[in-house]
Amino acid sequence: MSNIHGKAYAMNTITPMKVRNTWIVRLFFFLFGLIKPLQSGLVQLSFIHFARWVIIKHNQFPRVTDRQPKEDLKYDYLLFFSNFNGTWNQYIDAFSAVLSRDLNAVWGLCEKFPGAVPVTAFKQSIALLQFQTDYYYTAYPYATTNDVKAAHRTESALNSFVDSSKDLSPEEFARAYQALLLQVQCDLGSTGSAPVGT
Repeated sequence: MSNIHGKAYAMNTITPMKVRNTWIVRLFFFLFGLIKPLQSGLVQLSFIHFARWVIIKHNQFPRVTDRQPKEDLKYDYLLFFSNFNGTWNQYIDAFSAVLSRDLNAVWGLCEKFPGAVPVTAFKQSIALLQFQTDYYYTAYPYATTNDVKAAHRTESALNSFVDSSKDLSPEEFARAYQALLLQVQCDLGSTGSAPVGT
């Protein structure tokens, strides 16, 4: 499973979509980026490193040389790229539970999309559309997004402790240090490889 590195999993899909539907999908993405409340569901999914949608028009596919014949395609294509923590099943389950309306608005305009609910048909569809990811970038492969947030909270608490403990007696320092450890104990997780799963 080359899609997994550390705790980060990469998923990519490509979906055909009728040319007449492309402008509707573009409009949805424009509104989604413009109207912040529409993004609330996505913000809830804190295990996502990133998710990106790209539309490739039927006449925009690159050619290696001018001698290569232009392709005569009937569909535009919607590409989806994402890195996330957890297993593939957890990711699709969460997308189905939290973002089904948004996914139906986008993928619903693609060919043979069964809908984000029920999740079993959705998973079968994604499995057919997904392609293997050989290379991808992740800034923190052995840390989840929550690990990174916890590290920031720990650093902030430690910096505050350093500033406030300069003039403490040894006894006061010990009490303050113990209080610091109690404050950050939930943020002192471990990084490393994720459990194997799909």
